[in-house]
Amino acid sequence: MLILLDQDGVLADFERGFHEAWDTRMGNLHPALPLEQRRAFYVRDDYPDTYRNEVEAVYHAQGFYRDLPVISGAIEAIQALLEFGHDVRICTSPLNQYRFCLPEKYEWVERNLGPDFVHRMIVTKDKTVILGDVLVDDKPSVTGTRTPAWQHVIFDQPYNRQADGPRMTWENWNAVLGTVRTFDGKH
Repeated sequence: MLILLDQDGVLADFERGFHEAWDTRMGNLHPALPLEQRRAFYVRDDYPDTYRNEVEAVYHAQGFYRDLPVISGAIEAIQALLEFGHDVRICTSPLNQYRFCLPEKYEWVERNLGPDFVHRMIVTKDKTVILGDVLVDDKPSVTGTRTPAWQHVIFDQPYNRQADGPRMTWENWNAVLGTVRTFDGKH
C-alpha cells in the first residue's frame, strides 16, 4: 500500500512547537491557547485578530519547522509500516512564505528519519494531484484541483474532531490502516 503521511500535525508536533515558541514570545501578554481548546485548523484563526502578526511570526521564524518535536509513536510506526512492506511517503505543503519552512521541512526529515528518507518526500501545494492509497492528514478536509485517488484518514487533533471519516493516532494506526482499501480493492 502507498501511504502518504502529512508532516506537520502528523509526524512533527506543530502544536507543541508553536505553544512553546508562543510562550517564549508572548506568554506574559497572552498565554498560548491549550491544544484542547483549539477549534480551527489554522492556528492563527484561534487567536484574536490583534495577535495575527505575532502568531504568524512564530511559525515564520527561522528554526521553527526544523526544531519541531516528533509526535510520540510516529517514528516507530513508520518503521513498522516499512517493515510490513508498505511504501511510505511524506506528503507536505509548505507555507506561501517558504523561506525557512521549505528547507527546514527537509532538515527535520533528515534529522528524525535519516538522510535516505529525504528521497521519500513529496512537497506540493495540492495533495489531490498525488497518487496514493491513503493520505493521513490532520487537515479536516483536503481539497484541490482533482478528486483524490487516496482515502483520507484524519490524524486526530482537537481542531478536526468535527470532521467525519476514518480517524487515527499513532496508538491505533495499525487497526485503522488495516481497514483501508488500495487502488486494486485489496487491504
